[in-house]
Amino acid sequence: MQEKIIILDFGSQTTQLIGRRVRELNMYCEILPYNKFPYDDPSVIGVILSGSPFSVYDDKSFKTDLTRLRGKYPVLGICYGAQLLAYTSGGSVEPADTREYGRALLTTVDNTDPLLHNIAPGSQVWMSHGDTIISLPDDFSVIASTEKVRVAAYRIEGEPTWGVQFHPEVFHSTCGTDILLNFVKDICKGKQDWSAASFIDTTVTQLKEQLGNDKVVLGLSGGVDSSVAAVLLNKAIGSNLTCIFVDHGMLRKNEFHDVMRDYQGLGLNVIGVDASKKFFAELAGVTDPEKKRKIIGKGFIDVFDEEAHKLTDVRWLGQGTIYPDCIESLSITGTTIKSHHNVGGLPEKMNLKLCEPLRLLFKDEVRAVGRELGMPEHLITRHPFPGPGLAVRILGDITPEKVQILQEADHIFIQGLRDHGLYDKVWQAGVILLPVQSVGVMGDERTYERAVALRAVTSTDAMTADWAHLPYEFLAEVSNKIINKVRGINRVTYDISSKPPSTIEWE
Repeated sequence: MQEKIIILDFGSQTTQLIGRRVRELNMYCEILPYNKFPYDDPSVIGVILSGSPFSVYDDKSFKTDLTRLRGKYPVLGICYGAQLLAYTSGGSVEPADTREYGRALLTTVDNTDPLLHNIAPGSQVWMSHGDTIISLPDDFSVIASTEKVRVAAYRIEGEPTWGVQFHPEVFHSTCGTDILLNFVKDICKGKQDWSAASFIDTTVTQLKEQLGNDKVVLGLSGGVDSSVAAVLLNKAIGSNLTCIFVDHGMLRKNEFHDVMRDYQGLGLNVIGVDASKKFFAELAGVTDPEKKRKIIGKGFIDVFDEEAHKLTDVRWLGQGTIYPDCIESLSITGTTIKSHHNVGGLPEKMNLKLCEPLRLLFKDEVRAVGRELGMPEHLITRHPFPGPGLAVRILGDITPEKVQILQEADHIFIQGLRDHGLYDKVWQAGVILLPVQSVGVMGDERTYERAVALRAVTSTDAMTADWAHLPYEFLAEVSNKIINKVRGINRVTYDISSKPPSTIEWE
């Protein structure tokens, strides 16, 4: 039985970072909504309470019965989680005089406490809160302070419960990994035996039990996630897996043929379907980005349904859904950020049960699993690419002409990154075709043609991203090549916005 730590999500933007940091310690963990704790799961060995955008004293704030957790599991409250523990025990939490955001230094540290073992005074932590703990109940003891925050960390006497006002999960908390390690290893007594290899062994066993002799159909996109899911399923059920790769006409240049060749080399049973005419017809005149996504999502459903009906006895739909897909599709507050065609619709339409072997993995973990499975490096290191393809990189309506223009410009940019040794230093890159035309001069003639934006970001999990600081000389070379070689483009710009506030894709 795989032991785990449960992270209860109260809506913080950094909840997924907590999960990543715990996984990096080779400790398996799962992120669940704040009110969905699995009390009947014997594999749980500890609990972490996340931060939240709310104040603990707000009527609409997320709350759960912490008395069912305290004393039964080791508990670590982070920011809002720490405030909630204190507030529900009779402590006082009030708005801070000024919002405390950014770096701070621990001025006093009780490093005899198990949570702060080997943490020295002067260690840097990251604060991000508008409220502060004013007073603690009698059985709470302060174990760390900063110059401005008296209750930077505390412990509840007589039970394995701690709270920290800062965020140990973020990079800027230089002692954060050590604090989480103390919690995982020394307090929860975690075995730290989770790895890509153990994930494969466990998942293959579970898939064999889950699927038996049932047949599975899986949609391949050419990306890392669906490819790794396919190889993992193939390892578990072999010929009972049939993969379908749909060309909606908005893939990258030559991608359909190149990816089909790769899949056949992996020994996968793949059916390739050219449905580009269907998608172009249905997208004609559509400019709203969410409508584009929904049209393409429905188009996939229709194509899959048609192809699946040609197969016999298919019971399951396999998908390469991963954590960021689930998180961005529907946040804990119920607000849709953007829809993903790979997390809904297909199972209901096709009357199939859903199999998502990667849904609890972050992108870098998916890549680690792919390497452990022996997949070729060029498939594993491929940048993420949106399911709707270039449709959400063409702002405005979609036409075959625009797609061809963007394919050529995108090919120059991506090949340039490879040629200059920059591809693996970037998390994701692509070209955006803008819905504007600009004045230019080519030769002795005035032009009025399209503008594009280059987009390249660095990230570890797609939850946050910074724009890639590519060399000016490289950008100048790419700009020159695009303008000279791609008819219809006379201006190239570079996107220097980060996520948040901007998303990686423009639509």
